[in-house]
Amino acid sequence: MLTRFRQHIEKEFPELLEKKFLLACSGGMDSTVLLWLCHRLEMDFSVAHCNFGLRGEESDEDAEWVVELAKDINRNIYLKSFDTISYINKNKVSVQVAARELRYAWFKKLQQENNLKYCVTAHHADDNLETFLINLSRGTGIRGLMGIPVKTETIARPLLVFTREELADYALENHLKWREDSSNREFKYLRNQIRHGVLPRIKETHPAFMQNFAQTQRHLQESQAILENHLQEIRSEAFIEEQEVIKIRISVLNELSPKQAYLHGLLSPYGFKEFSDIEVLLESISGKVLYSRTHRLIRDREYLLLQAFEAKRSDTFYFPFPIDAIEEPVSLRIEEVQEMGPLSERILYLDKETLKDSLTIRKRKKGDYFYPYGMKGKKKLLSKYFKDEKMDLIAKENQWLLCVEDAIAWVIGRRADDRFRVTEKTKKIIKISFLG
Repeated sequence: MLTRFRQHIEKEFPELLEKKFLLACSGGMDSTVLLWLCHRLEMDFSVAHCNFGLRGEESDEDAEWVVELAKDINRNIYLKSFDTISYINKNKVSVQVAARELRYAWFKKLQQENNLKYCVTAHHADDNLETFLINLSRGTGIRGLMGIPVKTETIARPLLVFTREELADYALENHLKWREDSSNREFKYLRNQIRHGVLPRIKETHPAFMQNFAQTQRHLQESQAILENHLQEIRSEAFIEEQEVIKIRISVLNELSPKQAYLHGLLSPYGFKEFSDIEVLLESISGKVLYSRTHRLIRDREYLLLQAFEAKRSDTFYFPFPIDAIEEPVSLRIEEVQEMGPLSERILYLDKETLKDSLTIRKRKKGDYFYPYGMKGKKKLLSKYFKDEKMDLIAKENQWLLCVEDAIAWVIGRRADDRFRVTEKTKKIIKISFLG
């Protein structure tokens, strides 16, 4: 097997022979075999072990065992203990999802901190089949049946061509020792039910099943590649990528058939699953919103607006006046000038006497109003102004307002307020330039 592994690495993962990488080791048979294969090929790697603390002393003993294993082969070891239960309760996810999210986030952090492009994991052919059957039971599309990726930008899985039986044979022939995870025998997990109940019967009934399954997955991957090329053509026509949002032309989506199949192909990568709800959204009024775990989809006039969730920052910023410049949340240059220059939506001229000793930059609030410059003192609700400007929901949420106390002096980059304008009685003029 060592020879096959070397040939496989040379052909499919030559970068692992050239640069140092991270090797994820739980201490179980699979990752222990991977570790010894890489060690015997004299590959350059560090070891990473996650202690999820779900099995008490057993979890701690696993961690100690991996630490000693790394020392025995003179490899650097990274060890991380997680409060997995708190993560589960906070994020409302399963044990398996929590463990996956925690470990991959930590692997990514380690890779960035240590300039390691790849993290190598011990997923093998049986894991691939288990994932296929789990996704099949959940009604997934072709993408879910393609199995575990051999390689991503940061993860490499060189054991996917080997079966669990082959790994076990190698471990026994080479007298390797490993840790047994007691949770792998618990039938409350679907993966364990498939692993211990379904797969042995399949293999017994059809000895060539694993080889035929691998061939079937290659056909699925090829079919997915054809489909993805077609979907990319639709994306190029329907998707308009802007700085913080993707605008999707509703007119293009409405021409697609079968619509739900296309919606799945186009929007499932963003976490959406209920495609009948998206069909309803296409016929809804502006402002209706659907959410996935990572994105939201907003019905606007001619578009669906697709936006990733972002960490919420403060909606209100206070600054002393006078001040020369503001950098956050928007970039403004503030100066006193002798006379007004050319007018522009990105330049505001104010009567200095109308200002106070501080300025506020904030987002909109319910009931906001202002007196648009040029409308001769006519009061207007900010929400009505946004509607007249045909601003979509995201543009409204992102719009910053320059205020004097709580009065709007400028819808920044759009419209000034008449109450602060320069008149013939003005003695000192303040110029504010919106830089972005």
